[in-house]
Amino acid sequence: MRTVLIVPIAVAMACAAASAQTPAPKAAPPAGQTAAPPAAPIQSGPTPAEGYIYQSDGRRDPFLNLLGTGTEPRSAGKRNDGPAGLTVAEISVRGVLQSRGSLIAMVEGPDKKTYVVHTGDKFSDGVIRSITADGLVIVQEVNDPLSLVKQREIHKKLRSLESAKE
Repeated sequence: MRTVLIVPIAVAMACAAASAQTPAPKAAPPAGQTAAPPAAPIQSGPTPAEGYIYQSDGRRDPFLNLLGTGTEPRSAGKRNDGPAGLTVAEISVRGVLQSRGSLIAMVEGPDKKTYVVHTGDKFSDGVIRSITADGLVIVQEVNDPLSLVKQREIHKKLRSLESAKE
C-alpha cells in the first residue's frame, strides 16, 4: 500500500517542479496598445564585426579585387627617391630648358619638390621618350590585365589646364 501512495505523490511533485520552471504566460496588453518586443539577450565579448583582424599568414587577401583597374598607383612598399619614385599621374611639368644642345625638363612632384629630368629617365610607371619645347612625351606602362595595350604614350604639356587655374 505504501508503494501505491508513493507513486502518485512523486508524479505530483514532478508536475509541480516542471510548472515552477516554465514561465507564467504574460497577460495581454490593454486594448489599443501593442506588446513591446522582447529584449535582446545580452552578449558578452566583441561582436563578430568588432575586434576581428584578418591574418593572412602568406595567403592573399580574399577581399581584394583580383582584376585591378590599372588606375591605382603601385604600392610596393618603400618608394624610390627622386623622379623614379613618382608616377606619371603625379608629376606636372614646370619648365623646359636647353642645356648643352639638348632639352631638359623641370617636373614637380606631389610633395612640391622640383626635379630635373632628361630623355631616358624613368618614373615608377614610365620612361621619358623625348622632351620638346611644349613638354614631355612619356611612354607609360599600363597595369591593367584586361587591356590589350600594355604601353601608352602620354603628353605632359608645360602649360596645362591645372597650371592655368593658379
